Amino acid sequence: MSGNDNEKQFSRRDFLKTTGVFTGGIIGGSLLGGVVMDQTDLFDDEETATSNETTGSDSGAEDGNVAARTFFSRSEDFETLAAATERIYPEDDNGPGAIALGVPYFIDRQMSGFYGQNSQDYTMGPFKPMASDTHGLQAKLIRGDIFLFGLRRLDEVSNEKHDKAFPDLDGAAQDEILKSFEAGDVDIKGVTSEFFFNLLRNMTIEGVYSDPAYGGNKDMQGWKMIEYPGPRMGWTNEIESKEFQSLEPEALRKYQGGGV
Repeated sequence: MSGNDNEKQFSRRDFLKTTGVFTGGIIGGSLLGGVVMDQTDLFDDEETATSNETTGSDSGAEDGNVAARTFFSRSEDFETLAAATERIYPEDDNGPGAIALGVPYFIDRQMSGFYGQNSQDYTMGPFKPMASDTHGLQAKLIRGDIFLFGLRRLDEVSNEKHDKAFPDLDGAAQDEILKSFEAGDVDIKGVTSEFFFNLLRNMTIEGVYSDPAYGGNKDMQGWKMIEYPGPRMGWTNEIESKEFQSLEPEALRKYQGGGV
């Protein structure tokens, strides 16, 4: 993360390397059929969705629906989430940031599904969140609650230090707070701040690079930035070519949409 909005300490490529994107660290989400709205509509105070024109793109809005929160009922929590994800994956010369890619809605859908509710996890003790990298989540809280407590603690720390909500801070101040969470210097109910930050960062990256069907990676822009062609049924037309093949990405809806 940068010290200010216009200056970054390392490149996006370095960031991707350190977070495991180039080593197969990205996994898909758990909810199908997510829909994404434009960045200008992100902080709509309306709790009910209004109609939107179909974009015709593979952004999850082909059916004309508008994205709406399904887990974060408070606008304040969702705005804090959006601001935090944008600092983790900011817009730059390479392409859009987390907000424009629909990452907050991707995370919202994951938290309302079985992943966020830990419905397929062992949930008995002992509870040692950071005990092992190979034994999965060992926190007493479900992931949805970890996000709620963590995001609200972000806001609390922001108000304590700067007398402003987290989304209202400048980039440098937001980075300072996020770094304190990453270092484990902040107390959060039921989980370490380091654990919350790692979950937030991982979910942000997944939202950038997962298939648009899950609610993020709007218009496949995350894939376009790294020239990933997307999942395909086969390579019959390209496999014999001696020339380098640069293909436009195709998402799951290309061949699994069913025409309905």
